[in-house]
Amino acid sequence: MISREPTIERLALAKRLLLTPFGLDETHLARALGEIKAHQVDEADLYFQYTRSEGWSLEEGIVKTGSFSIDQGVGVRAVSGEKTAFAYSDDISEASLLDAARTVRSISSAARAGRVLVASKKIAKSRSLYSGVDPISTLDSATKVALLGKVEKLARAKDPRVAQVMAGLASEYDVVMVARADGTLAADVRPLVRLSVTVIAEQKGRREVGSAGGGGRFGLAYFDDAQIEKYVDEAVHAALTNLDARPAPAGEMTVVLGPGWPGILLHEAIGHGLEGDFNRKGSSAFSGRVGQRVAAKGVTVLDDGTLADRRGSLNVDDEGNTSQRTVLIEDGILKGYIQDAMNARLMGVAPTGNGRRESYAHIPMPRMTNTYMPGGDKDPKEIVASIKKGLYATNFGGGQVDITSGKFVFSASEAYWVENGKILYPVKGATIVGSGPECLKRVSMIGNDMKLDSGVGTCGKDGQSVPVGVGQPTLRIDGLTVGGTA
Repeated sequence: MISREPTIERLALAKRLLLTPFGLDETHLARALGEIKAHQVDEADLYFQYTRSEGWSLEEGIVKTGSFSIDQGVGVRAVSGEKTAFAYSDDISEASLLDAARTVRSISSAARAGRVLVASKKIAKSRSLYSGVDPISTLDSATKVALLGKVEKLARAKDPRVAQVMAGLASEYDVVMVARADGTLAADVRPLVRLSVTVIAEQKGRREVGSAGGGGRFGLAYFDDAQIEKYVDEAVHAALTNLDARPAPAGEMTVVLGPGWPGILLHEAIGHGLEGDFNRKGSSAFSGRVGQRVAAKGVTVLDDGTLADRRGSLNVDDEGNTSQRTVLIEDGILKGYIQDAMNARLMGVAPTGNGRRESYAHIPMPRMTNTYMPGGDKDPKEIVASIKKGLYATNFGGGQVDITSGKFVFSASEAYWVENGKILYPVKGATIVGSGPECLKRVSMIGNDMKLDSGVGTCGKDGQSVPVGVGQPTLRIDGLTVGGTA
């Protein structure tokens, strides 16, 4: 059997799903883009999307809900300077496409005289970071229900204090195609799965919650017995640990962050401030600081959309640009920002493959993919042992950040009080308060245990949600403010 090059294969599949059933081909796309370019615009694109989603959830020992949905449509965009005109439709047809094209071209009133020129066809660069498997079909319904039942049984068998177990299994098969007025044609086939486990433990009238889970861009076979037990162990451990937690001390102190998911603090407090739109508008604490020291020596921050099978990875972004590994901060020096096409053009730099949108019904904007800090040279045990009095936070819940000031507030869902290098007891109710730029300057020790999260992250911005990844090694940060309950 002769296989085709991955990019050509994905384009062929996208056309079969998104064009052929509706009597469309590339000539119709060229005509729609030509309608837009009849007026003076800087950029124009068509974004087609076909998505199948399925979800199952277990509660109180039974699978209570199962859902399945199909969504498809097209978004049409024109950009002139800083202005964007956008229209979308769930009716994929020549008439809808042309109506949308004529609507968005009105963003510019300067009609071009003479013949409209559309650039010659260009196929996006080849990349194959994950398979094009349809994860929904990788297990049958009975096996999916049994998988959730296994989670319930395992969790309850771990400890008699486990009072309630909740679990969810989600699968998505997403096919997108982008046609741009510069002639670029790109497609991607994006599988995405996630298994989540939540455990409630009870002891002497006190109830505490623990959660775990993971996923990525692959099929459901990833969740084998060993992986399921790992998630269950983590969720039960977190719930039981919190049963013994004491009120968290408050004040300014040394804070050590564990590896992996605690990188969510890096994502929120630092990553959003490095997105191109905020910096172009001058509203980020990092605006105009490229080439300056913004962090302690040894601190490097990357955004990498090229990691195989990761939740935040993309073969191409939602503007048809190839994803890439972007160095944002290197050894404490700010090197650049995360860019989509429009903000890159306005700032006079190249796009970084970070133009992302929630769906065909949304406009793209600069968004993170997998954002993480590489490891350093310190043993994690040495870092914890260096704490005279402070907090060791190994997991985080919710948080928020002010992009303009860089100030953030995060709640630790699992944390421990440390004195003289010894972990004494778990604490509850700890919140970490600080400034993203200042926090980076106070990093004093970087572990050699860099770890990516398990594949659970979803990032919200301006009402849009997209899957992302985070990661970091164990970090010691001096002089952070901890708000506690003690």
